[in-house]
Amino acid sequence: MGRNHHPKRGGNGGRQGSLPESPVLAEKLMLHERKRSASGQHTPIEAITAPLLNNHDGKQADRAHADVEQPHILGFLPKNDAGNIVLLTFLYLLQGVPVGLAFGTLPFLLKQRLSFSDMAVFSLAGYPYSLKLLWSPIVDSIFFKSIGRRKSWIIPIQLITGLLFYILSQSIDDVLSGHSVNIYWWTTIWFLVIFLCATQDIAVDGWALTLLSKENMQFASTCQTVGINCGYFLSFTVFLAFNSAEFCNKYIRSVAQSEPILTLGPYLALWSTLYVAITFWVTFFKREKREAADEHVTIASTYKTIHGIIKLPHMIKFILVLLFAKIAFICNEAVTALKLLELGIQKEDLALAVLVDFPFQILFGYFAAQWSSGKRPLRPWLYAFYGRLAFSLFGMVVVSMFPADGNVTMSYFAVVILTTVLSSFMSTVQFVSLGAFFSHVADPVIGGTYMTLLNTLSNFGGTWPRYFVLEAVEYLTVATCSTTGESCTSEAGKTTCANADGTCVLMRDGYYWVGSASFLLGLVLLFNLIRPQVRFLESLPSSVWKVPRAVATGGGTAH
Repeated sequence: MGRNHHPKRGGNGGRQGSLPESPVLAEKLMLHERKRSASGQHTPIEAITAPLLNNHDGKQADRAHADVEQPHILGFLPKNDAGNIVLLTFLYLLQGVPVGLAFGTLPFLLKQRLSFSDMAVFSLAGYPYSLKLLWSPIVDSIFFKSIGRRKSWIIPIQLITGLLFYILSQSIDDVLSGHSVNIYWWTTIWFLVIFLCATQDIAVDGWALTLLSKENMQFASTCQTVGINCGYFLSFTVFLAFNSAEFCNKYIRSVAQSEPILTLGPYLALWSTLYVAITFWVTFFKREKREAADEHVTIASTYKTIHGIIKLPHMIKFILVLLFAKIAFICNEAVTALKLLELGIQKEDLALAVLVDFPFQILFGYFAAQWSSGKRPLRPWLYAFYGRLAFSLFGMVVVSMFPADGNVTMSYFAVVILTTVLSSFMSTVQFVSLGAFFSHVADPVIGGTYMTLLNTLSNFGGTWPRYFVLEAVEYLTVATCSTTGESCTSEAGKTTCANADGTCVLMRDGYYWVGSASFLLGLVLLFNLIRPQVRFLESLPSSVWKVPRAVATGGGTAH
């Protein structure tokens, strides 16, 4: 069973410096280029741990610099950058909170009253994270010189997000407890939240590469990994646990109560306060260093770079692989968890499965980095594709094995956890392997923009099929009410049937039809597009991936 889709949590968990030296040096050059040029340096959330893979001493200058021992706090935080590391971690934490809500908690809470078609509409709220490359050059190029390139965006974005959280906190619990949910209202609101979050991600990623000193640059990826993971974990696993009266009564309270300890309204109000408090600190107590690069980035030059990369002879084939490779897994990763909820498994139990999965991701990221460091970095990606394809089939088996009486036994729950962990393993291997290949082929001269484009395409490949898969599950499902004979595939139809003292008889489950079709389509793509193209593309020399002419850089729009 694939994990409920969210922007990818880190696979390395901040294990910088522990990996063997990799032959892939391009990323090191990219980091220097990103520090020099502010264009295209942001990382899609799916690539949280990619920078960790190449934190090696690849250059003699870095080795010489590392010989000078720096004073540390708590044994690992460098004293000269300890405050900046803490600040970055909190900024990424603020980013992880709405991500955990939109991609983890809300689908679980809403599924109780929404159909799969409604969930398909809500999945559109996640598109800003997959499309942020479209407006990232604007964030890089327009700023107030007196405030700073990154603070010009971080301050208003976080204040607007905090205000929006406060407004939502006043009514969201009443909306969730109501008889009906306006899915278009929910989708619009959370589309805006994720848009703000993605824009903050662009600015924070850029600031991270100038906020830290050169000798501590590797901590940028650590801050990102720790911050986003913790924010996601708090808003998904921890919140769902405290939002469950059953969990609170079983593990926390001495006297059982009917209400949970925490509901979404107070939770949003708390984070609204923290958003404002951290933004206040950034505004008045943290100055942004002015870089020479502030005068050398224009919107037009960055878009021109992107266009030049896409026009490369072999790039179209690679883009096709990135956009279609995940189709086979989407049904498993987007629908299986929701299907288990529909059948009767508790949402806090699924959140517990994610909790168990979390440390394994860190371990898997370490080994995946080692496997992907050779001359064929996409070989582990291809092997993991086989595994994810197999688990897309096994996910349907797990759903079909759900106990008929609704009583989830420990053995069945163990199968759910094992499937989650193994699916996570395959996903992490693919992510790390793909990141290593990106580093290998990206032209160092325009490395930041190059990496961002590839990561954006990869992320969008897992986003665009989701809507169609969820809609197809709803469309192909046939269920009628035993008393009225009317359709009861939607949640409203089920409620109407129950009010008529009937039972909803499932005649055809669209989940198995869509899951089977996705699996078969995955097999066709594997043998006709993905495997031959992957083997061909990784055999090409790095010279064919370079943009043929220098990319022009113009002046940024500073006010």
